[in-house]
Amino acid sequence: MSQNYEEILKANVQYAATFGEKANLPMPPGRRMAILTCMDARLHPGKFAGLKEGDAHIIRNAGGRASDDAIRSLIISYKLLGTKEWFVIHHTDCGMETFSDAVMEELLEKSLETAVLEGGKWKDVGKGPGSSEGKYLKWLTIKDQKESLVEDVLRIRHHPLVPPSIPIYGFIYDVKTGKLIEVSEASQVGKAK
Repeated sequence: MSQNYEEILKANVQYAATFGEKANLPMPPGRRMAILTCMDARLHPGKFAGLKEGDAHIIRNAGGRASDDAIRSLIISYKLLGTKEWFVIHHTDCGMETFSDAVMEELLEKSLETAVLEGGKWKDVGKGPGSSEGKYLKWLTIKDQKESLVEDVLRIRHHPLVPPSIPIYGFIYDVKTGKLIEVSEASQVGKAK
């Protein structure tokens, strides 16, 4: 087993030993909110948003994009678990800005091993075989953080299963300062009606 495997199991034993009252947390989030954000390991939504266990739904994917699955989760969060406001949070220095759909498709066609970033360009260093299946996925890459954030908030706002009464706020998290910066254009299009 890997070192991570062993460390996770050890940490879980310690965590479970002091679990206590967390066993009584209700299923609906206590602060009635959901956050859609990136999977980037530098982002810790619980810390940058002042949350504790049970406070909010945290939905994460590459880029914090409003993918079909992210919207599905937000709708469940509202319809079945009563969230009343949503936050879409992108971040600076996002890896989703470093490639395009075409680049990802090409890398996957060459091999399924991890690529490397050299001189600002992705390079496949693996041995084949790869797969052409990458061309059937929409990678939701990012060219401009503010534009993609507004686009995601708009996509959620205009989804036919999202009620107009839910406010959707748009922020960019700065990975160099830890600050959340509201993007007024995104929050404006996400305004509740």
